[in-house]
Amino acid sequence: MTQTILFSQRCFLEGTLLPATVYLREGRIEKIVEGDALPEGATDLGSAVLMPGVIDAHVHINEPGRTDWEGFETATDAAAKGGITVLVDMPLNSAPVTTSVPALQQKLDASSGKLRVHVGFYGGLVPGNAPEMEALAAAGVLGIKAFLTHSGIDDFPNATEADLHAAMPVLAKMGLPLLVHCELDEPGTTEALQQNTSSYNAYLSSRPKEWENKAVQLMIDKCRRHRCRVHIVHVSSAEALPLIAAAKKEGLPITAETAPHYILFNAEDVPDGQTMYKCAPPIRERANNELLKEALCAGTLDFLATDHSPAPPSIKELESGNLAKAWGGIAGLQFLLPAGWTALKETMTLEDFIPLVTAAPARFLGLDDRKGQLRVGFDADLVAWHPEAPVRISAAEVAHRHKISPYIDHPLFGRIAQTWVGGAPQLPLSGTQQKQGKWLFRK
Repeated sequence: MTQTILFSQRCFLEGTLLPATVYLREGRIEKIVEGDALPEGATDLGSAVLMPGVIDAHVHINEPGRTDWEGFETATDAAAKGGITVLVDMPLNSAPVTTSVPALQQKLDASSGKLRVHVGFYGGLVPGNAPEMEALAAAGVLGIKAFLTHSGIDDFPNATEADLHAAMPVLAKMGLPLLVHCELDEPGTTEALQQNTSSYNAYLSSRPKEWENKAVQLMIDKCRRHRCRVHIVHVSSAEALPLIAAAKKEGLPITAETAPHYILFNAEDVPDGQTMYKCAPPIRERANNELLKEALCAGTLDFLATDHSPAPPSIKELESGNLAKAWGGIAGLQFLLPAGWTALKETMTLEDFIPLVTAAPARFLGLDDRKGQLRVGFDADLVAWHPEAPVRISAAEVAHRHKISPYIDHPLFGRIAQTWVGGAPQLPLSGTQQKQGKWLFRK
């Protein structure tokens, strides 16, 4: 295979940005030479930051069954355009939901030959399927997802405490993380929203922080009892942060993520009737979100992930502006790198930011022996980008199936120059390119 040689004045090597040349061959990093000498035959990336490809550990692709929402081709095209080289698909929103090995096989069949980037898969915990956990783990899923409230998909009901107690000892034995949507809903919170379905404040009050706080505490208690790895997805309530920090200090195997939309947007700025901002849990107030940023700096939150959850215009209720009926999910896959950096560039250095979308999710997924770092022998999955470059990504530039996202035309920083998957450049996207993405399984 032909050798690829990449030179940049800013290669991210062992936590530092410095001039270096990276040699790629047969899908791996063959050699790294530090220094500002430009070798013969090298592609000169100038001052673009050359770093490991971005890893998005929380994505809803929806195929098979709801490919009209999003499918593997459009999702992985969007990922490549955004500098993402690895993503992990959630078990719900597809049909069938991935709660058994045969359902996982259907997802593999549906994705075959369609992947521009590498894709891993989670299994799901729903009432009654705890006996499936060991088989799903053996099949190579990278984790198990559970909801503590209605998921929005009737085929994926929320797990009960009995389900948690049945599954968590098995997951602890297998070393597999349990990813949990932490909201414990209570009756009587939606009255204001039903009376004014276009009011964002009414939607915000319909899913209060207390729901999230109680659910996080519940999962900490379960983690303490079963010593099962627990991962809190898309943390939005800053009030839950001290609970997570204390659990980590105690030595419990707890990790947590948040999404760029929780730190880039603020409730005070969300217009009424703009359903593209609706997600669950909701985007909260500015003061709350500043604390989420601080938690990323402190390590209380481990990494960023998009929770990409797209839907067609009719289901998002774009015309009606009905926040009570609209699908609760934000399409953000293509925007993880620029949106995350834009939200955090005044809070942390670039050197501190990069691991939040590379090394940290790789470590969580158990892929850190081959991904998430520029190291000899690691996979040749890289991105070159310009963090200082202002960018407004138009709908025409978005590769998602539906061009519905609050990130579209929003002022951001971070222009993607090129993405390499298995050493092969992916941009510009072309249907004639060989799809380089592969399935990722737990070892």
